[in-house]
Amino acid sequence: MPAVLEAKNVTKVFGGGFLSREEENVAVNDISMSLDQKKPKIVAVAGESGSGKTTLARLLLGIADPTSGSVEYDGKDLKEISRAERREFRREVQPIFQDPYGSYNPFYKVDHVLFSPVKNFKMAENRDEAVHMVNQALEMVGLVPAETLGRLPHQLSGGQRQRVMVARALLLKPRVILADEPVSAVDASLRATILDAVSRLNKELGIAVVYVTHDLTTAYQISDEIMILYKGNLVEAGNVETVIKKPAHPYTQLLIDSIPEADPNKRWGKLDMKKTQEKIVTAPSVGWRK
Repeated sequence: MPAVLEAKNVTKVFGGGFLSREEENVAVNDISMSLDQKKPKIVAVAGESGSGKTTLARLLLGIADPTSGSVEYDGKDLKEISRAERREFRREVQPIFQDPYGSYNPFYKVDHVLFSPVKNFKMAENRDEAVHMVNQALEMVGLVPAETLGRLPHQLSGGQRQRVMVARALLLKPRVILADEPVSAVDASLRATILDAVSRLNKELGIAVVYVTHDLTTAYQISDEIMILYKGNLVEAGNVETVIKKPAHPYTQLLIDSIPEADPNKRWGKLDMKKTQEKIVTAPSVGWRK
């Protein structure tokens, strides 16, 4: 059985080329990953800004095409699937973006965001069934339907707007959710609630999740596996416990050392960035670890 979603040696290059004045930028370099249908997992894709993690997410969503390599959905190259298959892909692979406000029309009530996909994809037989589905999805992410529906986007908090988008993804009964920095724009107090909702979709409904983040703490909390990206390259990947507790690549160690420590007696001191940078640049990729 093919993976529901798989990247095979994908590379994405921006700029360069004939007659181009832009310097060539390899945003993603020869990266492979797959999401198993039988054992859906939460896979974190982590790295600092410019690491290539968002570009990889765009490739997986079919928003951008790889320069080389392929992204496959049920064993078929996204560039070769039919219009009907593309529509099914759009339903089964759902994104949750960093800024939920950009997904709303400020002049429409949030109901529009929830009921439109149900109607467009013919998920319900009638209005009553659609209402039941929407209410159920909102409750799944910890929202009270009566306190959420009927409101304009600005009348909800950032955390509520993001949870509505998680509920929207849930409504379409996806096989994969790709969450790109879903909690970076909300208060720390709400992050746990949103991440718990995403985790429940995986554990209770068997939805595979790709969690794109710069935050190793939350990646460790909810993920089964983690991929560490540095300047477009996969430097280390594997079981999240193994990678975080026993990092084998200096860049992974640097990310861990950079996590703020609440206890002043345990806070890390000044890093010798010159030596650290030299180690990172010269260290070979560790690849996937068990």
